[in-house]
Amino acid sequence: MKRLIYFLLIPLLFGSCNKPMELNVITFNIRMDYAGDSLNNWQYRKDAAAKIILNHNADILGAQEVLKNQLQDLKDRLPGYNSVGVGRDDGADKGEYSPLLYKKNRFTEEKSGAFWLSETPDVAGSMGWDAACTRIASWVILKDNSMGKRIFAINTHLDHMGLTARNESAHLLMRKIAELSEGLPVILTGDFNDTHGSDAIENITNPENKGRLTDSKTIAEKTSGTHWTFHGFAKVPVEERDRIDYIFVSKQIKVSEYEVATDTLNGVFVSDHKPVFVKLFVK
Repeated sequence: MKRLIYFLLIPLLFGSCNKPMELNVITFNIRMDYAGDSLNNWQYRKDAAAKIILNHNADILGAQEVLKNQLQDLKDRLPGYNSVGVGRDDGADKGEYSPLLYKKNRFTEEKSGAFWLSETPDVAGSMGWDAACTRIASWVILKDNSMGKRIFAINTHLDHMGLTARNESAHLLMRKIAELSEGLPVILTGDFNDTHGSDAIENITNPENKGRLTDSKTIAEKTSGTHWTFHGFAKVPVEERDRIDYIFVSKQIKVSEYEVATDTLNGVFVSDHKPVFVKLFVK
């Protein structure tokens, strides 16, 4: 009888191993806490920003322009999440973070780290090429506690001024992903400050690159929302708005839904960017 039960369980066990892992992922430039934003300052937006994340039931969030106090505000409002990432100015808590947040009950963090988008990526606070600001990337390897599947997630924010910096940063990201990802499925989130078809984006998605990633929007079974993500608190004319926030995925990942989410909640701007949400299935 025991042998019979064992053989009946084998298909169920192997079926579980082969079942795709479903993930909800968001990339979200939350806009730094800046007093000059007046009524759009973070103190008025922080509850709405956290609510957007909860409303989409995000398993993983890549955020940008996050100052130390903002990260704490998010963690206070999202107690079910852990975070990885450091301040870009000193590798500790100064300057903007580009953190990754993930559901702590769902995942076990196996490895994590950060590097700088510069010619010396291991030097904290280093600025690269023609960049106007110090830029950083945060990464983590996560294991799903119920399925045992592992993924590599990485989040960044490319420079808003330096064209060479954006292009070289994209090359660096691809090299670092190859070095750090252990061949796992890859999710790359971020504000890339560049548009679809630009050199920086092509450096990530170029089919000639062995480890190339794919813009999730281009392979999603269902898409919704605006064609743009940045609006400057609605100050940028609609015809001049661009999509500069992306979620890229590796070939092991299927995208079922892609959404440029709302820019307001109960009449309050969540940021000067719209969050981008995707539903993924990881083989």
